[in-house]
Amino acid sequence: MSAARDQTFTAADLSPATVPTFYFIGVTTGGSSIRRVFPLWAAELGLGDVVLTGIDLPVHAPAADYRRVVEFVKQDPLSLGALVTTHKLDLFRAAADVFDEVDPLAELMHEVSSISKRDGRLVAHAKDPISSGLALDAFVPPGHFATTGAELVVFGAGGSAIAIDWYLTRTGRGADVPSRVVVTNRDDQRLEALRAVHDASGAQVVLHTERADDLSVNDAVLAAAPAGSVVINATGLGKDAPGSPLSADASFPEGALVWDLNYRGDLVFLDQARAQAVARGLHVEDGWTYFVHGWTQVIAEVFDVTIPTSGPGFDRLSDLAASTRS
Repeated sequence: MSAARDQTFTAADLSPATVPTFYFIGVTTGGSSIRRVFPLWAAELGLGDVVLTGIDLPVHAPAADYRRVVEFVKQDPLSLGALVTTHKLDLFRAAADVFDEVDPLAELMHEVSSISKRDGRLVAHAKDPISSGLALDAFVPPGHFATTGAELVVFGAGGSAIAIDWYLTRTGRGADVPSRVVVTNRDDQRLEALRAVHDASGAQVVLHTERADDLSVNDAVLAAAPAGSVVINATGLGKDAPGSPLSADASFPEGALVWDLNYRGDLVFLDQARAQAVARGLHVEDGWTYFVHGWTQVIAEVFDVTIPTSGPGFDRLSDLAASTRS
């Protein structure tokens, strides 16, 4: 029977799997809902006797730790693959050469969110551009940017932010792209990495990046955003670390679509948006739908199964996941 193994590894204490094992590489994997969801999904999808095990690494862990984890998965026969969160960029930077194959989006974005095996080869995929796009399409109406002139404002410049920028500015969207993309982060290197992908993808949308060493910078960026803008917390604050990228005085644009990528933690950003939802006419989303799409995309890759992104099959998986929420 499939299960979520209570044991959580660190890079230093990895041990060979004794049964087929799927890993979750994150920061605080023990608190994730996937611990309760995966056994239900595994049974529904017929994945067989497989367990889910966490691997916890600190944010911006040493490169040697990322390499140790990737090499372990590659060499251990019963380690099937992994989903990577938080560490997507750092893991790619440290261990890209360990993979036998890197998909085009992972190469473009310099990130790994899915580790799988095919015919003895270790494969790196970037699934965030797909899963974040599916989550965005669930609440951003078609034509929203074309008809409103709204901007995209993203706090945080990690792998999720890069994927979101790519999805909403790609040329295939025609006129339905943000009038401008504004991204803030405390790390200049992260901002430069996001800009490099933005430019390499041929996006025609103006990108403005700003270093935000203080919450007041993010507050000012938010205050300058036009009505209807899509505002996203992609910092990890609220889950991987406490707090919010905004101060208590921040004010959201009228009619903004506000998305916190987190669904667990102290969720201060989400609470700030919900407190202004009625007065400012906001649409507020947490990260639950993103969680479902993100995991199902990687599970489909690792286990080589087809999982629909909509319709009755996807709704069934969504309902099973929702049944575990407290």
